[in-house]
Amino acid sequence: MSDATIEEAKAALRAAAHKKRAAFHPSLRDEAAKAAAAHFLDTIPLRRDEVIAGYWPIRDEMDVKSLLGRLMDTGQPVCLPVVLGDEQPLELRLWEEGAPLYEAGFGTLAPAEEAPRAEPDVILMPLLGFDRHGTRLGYGGGYYDRTLASLHKRPRLIGFAFALQEIDQIPRDAHDVPLDAIVTEQGVRHFEKAPVT
Repeated sequence: MSDATIEEAKAALRAAAHKKRAAFHPSLRDEAAKAAAAHFLDTIPLRRDEVIAGYWPIRDEMDVKSLLGRLMDTGQPVCLPVVLGDEQPLELRLWEEGAPLYEAGFGTLAPAEEAPRAEPDVILMPLLGFDRHGTRLGYGGGYYDRTLASLHKRPRLIGFAFALQEIDQIPRDAHDVPLDAIVTEQGVRHFEKAPVT
């Protein structure tokens, strides 16, 4: 499949995935987020020194704010992404206890500019869709792709999504890094590495 064909297919999948996620009733979202957070804490092993890159949810993404708070309460280092520019990787800033958060692009919040930078061991990723191979359907801006390419080590990639966001198959480009696991309100699923399609 050519790059242009892959991008066309992904654009169609994105449009459908946006609608599907937006249609998930708001009254069910909080319970789903709580269940997903519990599954993550029960299932994903973390070393105390591992840096976790979270995200501040926008629109109808699964809300991980309470999970990030619980991780910080146990002393787990947490960082949040900042959008610096259209063609740049995300900057990951440590969120230190009690530090305020500021507008960080696209409606997200992150620590102030003077906050320490971090290289994460684990990245919690928002997404529009995922498939059974761990392929992630993002928003198409390439921010996470550029960020992963800029890191010195490959972190574990853990997607957070509602179960209804699963898609039969998402075409994968050579630069698309698959998820290691997906967390939904139904549990945690780990993925084997699949070939590029």
